[in-house]
Amino acid sequence: MLGMLFNEKECRELDYVLRRELDEMLLDLGDKRLDQDIRQVIAKRYKTVFQMYARVAPPKELSKYARNNKFPQLKY
Repeated sequence: MLGMLFNEKECRELDYVLRRELDEMLLDLGDKRLDQDIRQVIAKRYKTVFQMYARVAPPKELSKYARNNKFPQLKY
């Protein structure tokens, strides 16, 4: 396990960066033009970034980014 110490300003910046990244990935996951394989990779990365965000965000904020594990399948 790796530990890091952040001051208050750095925590706010990390919070901001993680939220922006989660927002971008949510947009990409909603884009029907992307290939299903790419969307699965983004979903896996989203889970990792969300876990990082959960360490610095209050529970009320987490609910905004919580996803259902099932995501829509593309139909060909």
